[in-house]
Amino acid sequence: MIALKGKVLNIIREYNLINENDNIVVGVSGGPDSMALLFCLLEIKETMDFNIYVAHVNHGVRGEEARKDQLFVEEMASKLGLPYYTKNVNMIEYGKERGITSEEAGRELRYGFFREILKSVGGGKIAVAHNMNDQAETLLMRFMRGTGIDGLKGMEFISGDIIRPILGIDRKEIEAYIEVNRIETVLDKTNLEPIYSRNKVRLELIPYMEKSFNPNLVNTLWRMSRVSAIDSKFLEEYSRRRFNIMVKKEDENSIILDGEKFIEEDRSIQQRIIRNGILKINGSLQGVTEAQTSFVLNLFFASDTGKEVHLSNNIIARISYGDLIIEKAKDKEEKKYFYELKAPGLNHLDMGYSFEVDIFHRDEGFTMYKGNNTRYFDLQKVKGSLGVRNRQDGDRLVPFGMKGTKKLKDYFIDEKVPKELRDSIPLIVDDENILWVVGYRTNELYKVTKDTKKIMAISFKLL
Repeated sequence: MIALKGKVLNIIREYNLINENDNIVVGVSGGPDSMALLFCLLEIKETMDFNIYVAHVNHGVRGEEARKDQLFVEEMASKLGLPYYTKNVNMIEYGKERGITSEEAGRELRYGFFREILKSVGGGKIAVAHNMNDQAETLLMRFMRGTGIDGLKGMEFISGDIIRPILGIDRKEIEAYIEVNRIETVLDKTNLEPIYSRNKVRLELIPYMEKSFNPNLVNTLWRMSRVSAIDSKFLEEYSRRRFNIMVKKEDENSIILDGEKFIEEDRSIQQRIIRNGILKINGSLQGVTEAQTSFVLNLFFASDTGKEVHLSNNIIARISYGDLIIEKAKDKEEKKYFYELKAPGLNHLDMGYSFEVDIFHRDEGFTMYKGNNTRYFDLQKVKGSLGVRNRQDGDRLVPFGMKGTKKLKDYFIDEKVPKELRDSIPLIVDDENILWVVGYRTNELYKVTKDTKKIMAISFKLL
């Protein structure tokens, strides 16, 4: 009991998570992690003075079981003499309305509610119960999606108004704390079912890796996150200083960066400077991928005044006489387009990019180059003519590596593609199907196999 309190108190002091007289809204589901956080903060409250508010969200997906959890947290808050706030939502419907996954919807709804409470009590911080094991799950999920050093730092002890006082605590220690202190909790049975990606990582992947490769996997991943966080912080602070030096002009809608100074930086710093510009204009980097920052760099080095590339959240990057401009796009309706592609041949399109189509015989010793902007297809499986267009209602495909067709809309949601970008993503098509969602996956039905005799290579390039 004392050991956990001491560890968490040290974390709070080291990272300045809580100050005297702070208002702390604690997200409490009723599960072991959030209950351990609540009771540990109550102990620490004896050492330093701050206010605790208990908050619970019923996500509307587990019916009566969720209602029982809601009542449990309410009764616990009453016993402890703590202010209690709760809200009923429907995260599945919310996700459908906004074109995001139910998990993202639940997160938006939770933090939106927590911030409503903060506003009503005069500001403060939101405490959530992410722990060392959650960090391991997050790192593995990001690694599988493809991430850089910033992603490998994982979650942080403090992010804006969100604090994670038990982030550095192993779940085994949390469970021991619950048992020793006989703290009552509830069990969300969906956490024991591999129905979500995170659950599969927790229930299947991590146990397998611990058994087969590294019994101390969670601690190993934690150490990696700390090393990555140190390096990431240095790179980000350096990039921010360089960004401030090269800003020539700035307002709420646009930033002009000095091209001569920008070109002097290493590519790693250039990418971070681009992200800093987007963050300044947009207030968020949600949906901004490495591919998008690469597109901006390619545009800059092409040095073609007037050319532009569209990014997430209605942001445009363009070149003007050697300078890089990042700005908000003016609202406009996305027009439908279709261009037929010469195959083989080089196809320059007035959309600001080109596609080169090449055809090879399999028996010519051809080797497929695994580049980001080139994909390969079995030519014999192509039906009719080849073209490029943006999405249409009812579009479907079989994403590479999967079985069964998937709605393109659902695929975009799963890949977290921002809604405002979806109409501008080029699709390579034949007379019947989508072959390639450019920048994302190809269609499983057209993959090259040992039986393929002719290979069609399609390369994408910004003009």
